[in-house]
Amino acid sequence: MCKVYFANMTPEDKKLVTEKIDSKIARTKKHIEEYKELTKPIAPENAIGRLSRMEAINSKSVAEAALREAEATLKNLEHMKAHLDDSNFGKCATCKKDIPVQRLIIRPSSRHCVECAR
Repeated sequence: MCKVYFANMTPEDKKLVTEKIDSKIARTKKHIEEYKELTKPIAPENAIGRLSRMEAINSKSVAEAALREAEATLKNLEHMKAHLDDSNFGKCATCKKDIPVQRLIIRPSSRHCVECAR
């Protein structure tokens, strides 16, 4: 498993990032529940016609992809939260340079600086 590095930051910055992570975790959990509802099996008797059934199957596929992405995001956010007290919090996992606090606030699951994330 790869080691995660995070930036050295002020206590105020760390508090703000922690709040953003908590907020994003709550929103992501809510989205996961919504996506689970949208990915339930489609009963054949619920279709009005061939086209509407195909549209329902397509929508289900899109929701399944969104669900997988949301679950991965949640896992990453929970991992980040568990490592908030690491001495290297906020360092890029690739180049080891500090990740700007603004990036961590906007995208709290960031493990890489903008340059390495490309």
